[in-house]
Amino acid sequence: MKIIRLRDGKERSLLRRHPWIFDGAIAKGGGDAGETVRVESHAGQFLGWAAFSPASKIRARVWSFDEAQRIDAAFFEGRIAQALKARERFDIQSDGRRLVHGESDGLPGLVVDRYGDTLVAQFSSCGAEKWKSVIVEALLAQTGLTRIYERSDASSRALEGLPEVTGWLKGSGETGITITEHDWKLSLDIAEGHKTGFYLDQRDSRQKFAAYTRRLKFGQVLNCYCYTGGFTVAALAGGAGHVTSIDSSAPAIERARANVALNGFDAGRTTLLDADVNASLRQYQKEGRTFDAIVLDPPKFAPTVTHAERAARAYKDINRLALSILSPGGVLFTYSCSGGISADLFHKIVASAGTDAGVDAFISERMGGAPDHPMTVAFPEGEYLKGLVLVKRVGG
Repeated sequence: MKIIRLRDGKERSLLRRHPWIFDGAIAKGGGDAGETVRVESHAGQFLGWAAFSPASKIRARVWSFDEAQRIDAAFFEGRIAQALKARERFDIQSDGRRLVHGESDGLPGLVVDRYGDTLVAQFSSCGAEKWKSVIVEALLAQTGLTRIYERSDASSRALEGLPEVTGWLKGSGETGITITEHDWKLSLDIAEGHKTGFYLDQRDSRQKFAAYTRRLKFGQVLNCYCYTGGFTVAALAGGAGHVTSIDSSAPAIERARANVALNGFDAGRTTLLDADVNASLRQYQKEGRTFDAIVLDPPKFAPTVTHAERAARAYKDINRLALSILSPGGVLFTYSCSGGISADLFHKIVASAGTDAGVDAFISERMGGAPDHPMTVAFPEGEYLKGLVLVKRVGG
């Protein structure tokens, strides 16, 4: 077994059971891509078993902090069983759900989502890649399913020195799938859609938005970066008078249109625009148009903290514009899915946007990812999705 030894003082995060080891923390040692290595402190104390990644800044990811643990097929079978068992404790109102959430489930670099009778897996680290065949067999055996599609096309693969890979791992067939979420039907494509096909992490936020719409009887709703129309369907289900939905992807807009029809809503209650969100917000501001509720759910502006400053400007701009066209007493659901933007920083960005817009607002709620996308106490980086529900003050 190969050994990596850390620099003096670099063992502290591992003693707190944080699973990442950065390249600068390593004094000596190494391994092949995905190889299991023994991690020791500068003094030779055992710290963990980790998967080595020669090309990544995150040079090793810990599988286990138990010295007696063997990293073998039984280990992965056990971790997958634990992840599936955990989902039984969560309230998941959908047959689309996350089954494995990387580090939070003790399986760094592995994401697995279930859409009805189909699994979609993403292997984004050298360690997960090395054990792919074992993981696939364990997933199929424990779920009883026969189809699993690979979506290992995230940009993080390049940081690991891995090529993008997509396609069927087991089974075959159509990649278009319809799932049930709450009382709605939502169609998606696991081969073409974002992430593994859909934004399952916003499931509870969509339900919350429908509840706000129902309670406050929103007349005009604006859904920005609408993708395939999840929040649009939620607003219509809540009884919104009219929903304007904007996305710069024509295929996403067509899927949103299909989802509106799939749920039996009158197409006349929607306007679906293939357009730039920022430009559209500026145009609405110029026209003096206002909305009772706005959703801002943009793509990842800051994948890492190095992108945070530029991303902060982008987040501030869209929130400033949204707050300026929100009716007094109106509600803004605003989100950041950027790992490089902390919840505290996002709050400050939105506050600054309000100041520039001359708007004050109450924070009604703080939102996060659905419970099947868990954050653990040892791995706060798992909290990538942050949201604020703001109620615009009347007269402010």
